[in-house]
Amino acid sequence: MKDRANSHAVKAPRALLVFLMIAVSAIIVGLLATTNVIGERPVAASSASALPSEPWTDAQTVKPADLVKEMADTKGANKPVVVCSGFHVLYEGAHVPGAVYHGPASKPEGLDDLKKWAQGIPRSSNVVVYCGCCPFDKCPNIRPAFEALRSLGFKRLRVLILPNNFAKDWVEQGYAIEKGK
Repeated sequence: MKDRANSHAVKAPRALLVFLMIAVSAIIVGLLATTNVIGERPVAASSASALPSEPWTDAQTVKPADLVKEMADTKGANKPVVVCSGFHVLYEGAHVPGAVYHGPASKPEGLDDLKKWAQGIPRSSNVVVYCGCCPFDKCPNIRPAFEALRSLGFKRLRVLILPNNFAKDWVEQGYAIEKGK
């Protein structure tokens, strides 16, 4: 009887130890998952950098204020070629000065038009693509436009980061606009 009591006494601490090891492992996995480091580079939840799932790198992004300055300071072949990949009604309402329009990249017609236009553009051009129809992380147009231009071999391709939309992040900031076709 004494041996039986001792075996239960030994099993109970082992079971507790196993339980604690499982619990600690679950906590560590949970922490790693929320900090986004399982199988990819760490990214803080509040980071303004591109997420690992985006097709572009941080170096392939530009903020509105930086693009405005670059457009004012740059001439010739280095001047940014700005491409609007959003919806026509928004482009007509207001767009980045000098931006070209080729239709929404979420639709086959828009993507085809963008690719046709790109055939005549040197691959070394300084190209900035934007949409601004909705919050950046939900935009249906920016990713297909970027991926299409990248697949065509553009080496200096960037995305204009408009976290909310073009109206809030560009127009309300007082940056110059053009209207119409």
